[in-house]
Amino acid sequence: MKVYTYFPGCSSSEGTAVAYGESIKAIAGAIGMELVELEDWNCCGSTPYSSTDELGSLCVAARNLALAEKAERDMVTPCSACFTVMNRAKAHLREYPDLRAKVKECLKEAGLEYGGGVRVRHLFEAIYNDIGFGTIAAKMVSPLKGLKVAAYYGCQLVRPESDFDDPNNPKSLEFLVTSLGAEAVPFAMRDRCCGGSLVIPELDLTLGLLHKVFESAAAGGARAIVTVCPLCQTNLDAYQDMVNKKFKTSYNMPVLFFSQLIGVALGMSPKALALDRGLVPAKKVLASYYSAVAATGGGA
Repeated sequence: MKVYTYFPGCSSSEGTAVAYGESIKAIAGAIGMELVELEDWNCCGSTPYSSTDELGSLCVAARNLALAEKAERDMVTPCSACFTVMNRAKAHLREYPDLRAKVKECLKEAGLEYGGGVRVRHLFEAIYNDIGFGTIAAKMVSPLKGLKVAAYYGCQLVRPESDFDDPNNPKSLEFLVTSLGAEAVPFAMRDRCCGGSLVIPELDLTLGLLHKVFESAAAGGARAIVTVCPLCQTNLDAYQDMVNKKFKTSYNMPVLFFSQLIGVALGMSPKALALDRGLVPAKKVLASYYSAVAATGGGA
């Protein structure tokens, strides 16, 4: 069992991506991971905050880094934004002495200090490199044969750089899809932005971006989209109906977290994976795989 400090982030712990957090808890032990939640964690600082108050956002992120450093373990997070924000904070604290001194004083007020040692990783990357998709595939009870999936990275997992995948042509999420028995369809928009938090101030712009993502996934024959990012999942799921109304389309494509896809292949129940929390139902697309599990008496 590999042990990690776990930073769930706001979305997957009590926000719009609770299903992400629940499905991660469901699969972790089964695939050989022990996730020890970071005690007394706070918001990562979020992407918008850093553009309005750089020092404040760095102090917020650094508090998490300081807490995690005490555990002397890698810290993993399922949120692409948390992953990006905290690694950017690490880089800024390393490269800019003036900022580092100010953040040090901030942490001192809280009785903390940060030495720059903790490694922050995306949960997906840790599973890819440390657990291995072959290990997961060996535990499958319901291979996802025949399921056509669009693997959606979003714009943050492998950018601006990556030590585990090609930023310009990522393939790791497709490898997961195919290792579970499904088919990863051609998907040109797989690493493009979903609109992110622009959905609030620039709804029409975001709907246009989402439309391009759905159009690309549908062109490849996808029946579902799988993602590693909670904000991408929320936008694609919650605004799919608005995209249909605006562009006169009829997309009805469930948007799954990668942890849910793993859980389905492992024979875990829809309840354990929080599949009912999606606004676009996944039941029809996944029905045959659950029938196979039922026939063998499985399902956790």
